[in-house]
Amino acid sequence: MELSIKSGDLATRKTPCLLLGVLGERQLTAPAQSIDAASGGYLTRILDRGDLEAEAGRTLLLHEVPGLKAERVLLVGLGPQDKYDRKAYLKALAAASGRLQEIRVKEALTTLAASAPPALDPALALRDAVTTALDRGYRYDRTKSEKKPPFTLQALHLWIGDEDRKPRAREALRQGQALAAGVSLAKELGNLPGNLCTPTYLADQARDLAQAFPALKVEVLDEDAMAKLGMGALLSVSRGSRQPAKLIVMSYRGGKKDAKPLALVGKGLTFDAGGISLKPGPDMDQMKFDMCGAASVLGALRATLELKLPLNLIGVIPASENLPDGAANKPGDIVTSLSGQTIEILNTDAEGRLLLCDALTYCERFEPAAVVDIATLTGACAIALGKVASGLFTADEGLATELLAAGERSGDRAWRLPVWDDYQALLDSNFADMANVGPREGGALSAACFLSRYTKKIPWAHLDIAGTAWLTGKEKGGTGRPVPLLVEFLLQRAGLAG
Repeated sequence: MELSIKSGDLATRKTPCLLLGVLGERQLTAPAQSIDAASGGYLTRILDRGDLEAEAGRTLLLHEVPGLKAERVLLVGLGPQDKYDRKAYLKALAAASGRLQEIRVKEALTTLAASAPPALDPALALRDAVTTALDRGYRYDRTKSEKKPPFTLQALHLWIGDEDRKPRAREALRQGQALAAGVSLAKELGNLPGNLCTPTYLADQARDLAQAFPALKVEVLDEDAMAKLGMGALLSVSRGSRQPAKLIVMSYRGGKKDAKPLALVGKGLTFDAGGISLKPGPDMDQMKFDMCGAASVLGALRATLELKLPLNLIGVIPASENLPDGAANKPGDIVTSLSGQTIEILNTDAEGRLLLCDALTYCERFEPAAVVDIATLTGACAIALGKVASGLFTADEGLATELLAAGERSGDRAWRLPVWDDYQALLDSNFADMANVGPREGGALSAACFLSRYTKKIPWAHLDIAGTAWLTGKEKGGTGRPVPLLVEFLLQRAGLAG
């Protein structure tokens, strides 16, 4: 989709469709007021008839409005003024994109970003408009014989009113395009079935990304290489699968040569049946989404490469399947991690932490400024926070502040949960340095405590995205989260946020 920034007199702009915001049932936004004046009060007369409801997301399509060069005008409800916030704004953007698809126009001019809630940063308002429009164009049809109809909108022009705002607006547009590309990649990888999206496929996707962006360097460690290093925890997970495990290591050097990199580690369980501790049959198909942590790392890297961010970044993906087999982990087995610490496997379905602990230890060689792991780790976190917020775990106050702020600014929120030493005793084992699970109570907390034992040398945070990485029911599919949070965090570290 072509995207551009526009300013100037709206009434003289030729466009197949002009989008204007309406607050409540009758209160025109500033751009709409200018159009109302140019049309001799036409919009006011229409609204006085009560044809547009006050709810955010309602739309009304008008044809041949007098005094305008626009062929159509789409009025978009923003909701009551006293309730007009970012949530209502995003709802209006989504509704507008949907209506444009229904009327099948190829080009439109929108003023909605210029009518965003006053509390919302204008740059974020523009970015939201861009990402919403591009996200609407995402279609999953890779495995369908009949492809979904393409999104017809080919060009969207964003009106900002003030010519002086164009430089900042263009940067917001650029960020929005890169973010949308990252989210789209994460969604596509998450939506692919496990027979296509294997550990090898994820490795190939990393190589493809490096082919498209030469600034990215990729190394893929096979099982023999991991065995030589001593990654006993990671390798134990893949024993029950015919698909070989991979450790995918990606490096981007966009910052100063001597600057310490940031590291993102994404859990890449391309299918998780639970192993010998077999998951219940209903909804097991959704375990193809257990690699959404890996998908988010690839998505964040894609956005980073698009933006050429001035920082150094490492992406690490431990990729595997977890299936039952005669060679698979058994409850009671003890494995030795790359760190040298031993782990008693009490539940083979707590496999993600076995992948992550070795990957986190591997990250030590890069001496990162900070490492963030992202994983669909525990159902307990999904029970606690639902699908609204990802769980954030860290003992580093500065890192917590950064990530929470990134979540708020991006709209991809997280909620901090404790990793207090009080919970460490839940992992006590009579036979190894630790067990891989604690009791059911506090399951997300003990999982984070497990990971903390492998990050004592690194500023570390853990994002549990079990509740936010995908949707169920009619809207079933990957969400692309937490790519927006991660990209905002990287923008902050690069000095480009705000």
